[in-house]
Amino acid sequence: MKAPVFSGVAGELPGQLRRSQRRKKAFAISLTLPLLIFLLATFIVPIGALLIRAVENPEVAGTLSHTVEALDHWDKTSTPSDQAFSALITDLSAITEQADAGNLARRLNSEISGARSLIMSTYRALPFDKTLSPAQVKVKMLELDPRWAEVGFWQAIEKNGSRWTPDYLLTSVDLKRNIQGELVKVDADEAAFFRILMRTFSISATVMVFCLLLGYPLAYWLSTLSARQANILMILVLVPFWTSILVRSAAWIVLLQSNGLVNRSLLELGVLSEPLPLLFNRLGVVIAMVHILLPFMILPLYSVMKSVPASYLRAAVSLGSSPLAAFFRVYVPQTYPGIGAGGLLVFILSIGYYVTPALLGGADDQMLSYYIAQYTNVNVNWGMACALGAVLLSATLVLYAVYRRVVKSELSLG
Repeated sequence: MKAPVFSGVAGELPGQLRRSQRRKKAFAISLTLPLLIFLLATFIVPIGALLIRAVENPEVAGTLSHTVEALDHWDKTSTPSDQAFSALITDLSAITEQADAGNLARRLNSEISGARSLIMSTYRALPFDKTLSPAQVKVKMLELDPRWAEVGFWQAIEKNGSRWTPDYLLTSVDLKRNIQGELVKVDADEAAFFRILMRTFSISATVMVFCLLLGYPLAYWLSTLSARQANILMILVLVPFWTSILVRSAAWIVLLQSNGLVNRSLLELGVLSEPLPLLFNRLGVVIAMVHILLPFMILPLYSVMKSVPASYLRAAVSLGSSPLAAFFRVYVPQTYPGIGAGGLLVFILSIGYYVTPALLGGADDQMLSYYIAQYTNVNVNWGMACALGAVLLSATLVLYAVYRRVVKSELSLG
């Protein structure tokens, strides 16, 4: 008589087990949900907005819709039709805020010099008599400013008629679209961003190498000490984390200037006869960045080195290897993960540096972040600033992908 009872209980166990697992999963998701929301709000959404703004071109498409439509079948080589002139006045008359007209003028001026004054002078002359025919509107506009007869200004309007454009991204790599829509290189006197990007990579690579050369011996020494001694000395390594980057950069200005502590000490010791140019050049930028980023190299190296048994070196020496050969053939290969992680971390942080090169570097030492700030705060060209930011983001992702591929290949070989 009890067999059906046991069979019923056994039949309910899988369902209870599934419900228990679902409750555990829901509880785990609820614990991680605040972190996911935080990452979404502070990381994913801003990056998505940056990528969208890098290809968005709303100034012309949003304000000159009738003009763009009138230029739809224009041959791009002759003066547009009378309807295009009339449509332009219609669109400019519909702009209620002068700030919107200023944004339009600034966007067109980035395409062709003089467009800003042309747009604003025409906007201030409005309204025109609504009874004027398109031909009369054209005559009035040419009387107001003869530059409206020049094809270049109309080409700039037609080229930017779409709400989405690759022009910002193309400009960030020294490319552009010509009138026919073909990709061409920018003129030699305008090509700058590729050179700036290479300069950014060069400075970052130099900083990474010096951080490795200084950080590797220090991390090895710390790994050989007792836990108490290593913890005390690690505090000195972490001191830069507790000081603002701006303060540290300003301190290096005091140290590296012509009458600074470094030059005065060398002069008093008789090492130099005149002060060295240590400030407002590449050397000053590298020195300050190495000082600031050195802990990011030491910490990954130290964590890896602490896990390498000291018996490996002793065993290699006991088998006949010299200490130096044992170090480079046995010990160093086991620290490759720390070298890779520290190097990648320092390099990625370096390519986004702005304050230190701006304060300690010269005109030829500014990195890509400086121009992002320039377009954001001075030129107020958000599209170009976001495009340059997208270039830095892409470079970071490529570097990380290469690092992951190298690590996986090493693990597979091991």
